[in-house]
Amino acid sequence: MRRRRIVGVIAAGSSLILGMTLSAPRAGAQPFGYDDLTPIQKAKASGLLTETLGASATRQQRAATAAVARAAAPDCDRGRGGNIKVNQNCLNDTDPDLHGRGQAQNETWVSVNPHNPDQLIAGYNDYRRGDGTCGISYSTDGGRHWADATAPNGFVRGTAFGAKPRQYFQSGGDPGIAWDSRGNAYYSCLMFKRGIAISPDIDQSNGMYVFRSTGTAGASWNFTARPVVEHNDVAGAGDHLEDKEFIAADANPRSPFRDRVYVTWTRFAADGTAYILAAHSADYGQTFSAPVLVSADSALCQETFGVPTPRGRCNINQFSEPVVGPDGALYVVWANSNAANTGNDNRSQMLVARSTDGGVTFSAPVKVGDYHELPDCDTYQGAGKNPGRACVVEKGATTNSIFRAANYPMAAVDPKNPKRLVVTYGSYINRNSNESKGCAPAGFSAALNGLYDGVKNGGCNNDIVISTSTDGGATFTGTTTNVRSLPVVTDGSRQATTDQFWQGTVFSPRGTLVTAYYDRQYGNANVTGFSDVTLTADRGIEHRRVTGSSMPPTTQFSGQFFGDYIMVAATATKAFPVWSDTRAEATFVCPGTGQPGVPPRLCTGPPPGPQTLETANDQEVLTAIVPIG
Repeated sequence: MRRRRIVGVIAAGSSLILGMTLSAPRAGAQPFGYDDLTPIQKAKASGLLTETLGASATRQQRAATAAVARAAAPDCDRGRGGNIKVNQNCLNDTDPDLHGRGQAQNETWVSVNPHNPDQLIAGYNDYRRGDGTCGISYSTDGGRHWADATAPNGFVRGTAFGAKPRQYFQSGGDPGIAWDSRGNAYYSCLMFKRGIAISPDIDQSNGMYVFRSTGTAGASWNFTARPVVEHNDVAGAGDHLEDKEFIAADANPRSPFRDRVYVTWTRFAADGTAYILAAHSADYGQTFSAPVLVSADSALCQETFGVPTPRGRCNINQFSEPVVGPDGALYVVWANSNAANTGNDNRSQMLVARSTDGGVTFSAPVKVGDYHELPDCDTYQGAGKNPGRACVVEKGATTNSIFRAANYPMAAVDPKNPKRLVVTYGSYINRNSNESKGCAPAGFSAALNGLYDGVKNGGCNNDIVISTSTDGGATFTGTTTNVRSLPVVTDGSRQATTDQFWQGTVFSPRGTLVTAYYDRQYGNANVTGFSDVTLTADRGIEHRRVTGSSMPPTTQFSGQFFGDYIMVAATATKAFPVWSDTRAEATFVCPGTGQPGVPPRLCTGPPPGPQTLETANDQEVLTAIVPIG
């Protein structure tokens, strides 16, 4: 049967406002927040936006108190086995009903200075202050040791918000990092006011901001971030939400756009659309251009779900990433949900657009390849586990792997060949998981998540596939090749029957393609929901297990939020995957202690949410130094 059309639940008539600084909301405008998104928009919204503004944040407050009993030892170690700890805080103990608040770090990014391989910066969503913010750690000795830095990412100066001189944001995240050719580092951060659904403050403004580190390799940052785009909603009655930004910089001294900084993101509008926009800076991140549409109209986009198409038929998009080639060409890849399907087919598509004038204009979208989204969580893990979201379903009887997950594209341009563009992305239907292997598409859930025959019995698994262009993004191997025949990033002995997800991909300066990803091919991880991190390279190694032991499914945020992505950086000889790790036990105040006559003690215990794991765990950021030849 045809894919079911889903009509937006937002009243028509809200205008789509473009511009660097937006005026105050119009009188009589209707409130618009996460709860007002259509089911499809909610399914595509980033984990940060969902956790910050959505219902899961309030469910977290109502989690049942865990019966903690086992005495806990401090978790201030600087690593785990052969892995190196990136965030340097000691675990904060928290109340069981706020498990994750004051503790978690997730959604990791890392980048290395292209002109100094000893300098690395990592970014992550950081909850140690109780609400999400853009955390920063840096290394000046090639990743062996790390220190934490602070950017004032709750403070914004300007007059964009009701003609007041300052705005104080409550939450932030979705970090991205880039370096230019002169050793300046740039850090992008999405900032939110939560709005009245979460706090007494009705302000629901949000914006995207860029910090710059000049001369300190990430140890310090400019005090007031520069706005890329700002959404004024101080009255709690706006008309759209900005989401999921990523950043790139042109670090080639010979490029015609040397040191230009690019940011791309998704705009969720009240009319039900989700378009990709881009802005650029030609003055080292001091100011940014007005937003430009990237996800332009295309015949590739046929199914529009009854949602208006004010800027073209490609109206449901997410997960854009900008990358710059050695010739200065800018590429933006993203996931698009407007592919036409018949019967039970449930494919979506990855698209790319190219700019050869420094981000001023973009080409029409080109198809990178088809992909199939991860399965709907509630359908296979049980009602109420993570409504409306996809997740990486374990194959056994357990249902602990319920964190929100999605397949996204990561792109890289060969520094030795500017015409070679490689895109990696996850797909639940692939050469190891398809009808001949016992996995068949079965249409869509209402939120556009995939339904499949063979999910829990082991017939299906997610793989990271590769689509390559050798003509500067004009065509790709995945343009005409079925995703069932595309190559995958690893041919590990058990990879063909297990899940791989959340990949980061880069080229090394020597042209080695490096990909790191979460992996369930070790031990019995595919039936327990545990996972490891694996790194593959097309020179020097085939694939290597990076983690020394498997990580349990996350328990923080009721087990529903673990970020959206990981990343890897590479020098000529080494790779640095950075990931959120759950092997550390979470701590709580022991029951019956911390009252008159009974000194407080710390204990560990089972998670306070719906899972059946023996011990609640923490999310912390780890890395490894992996030789790549």
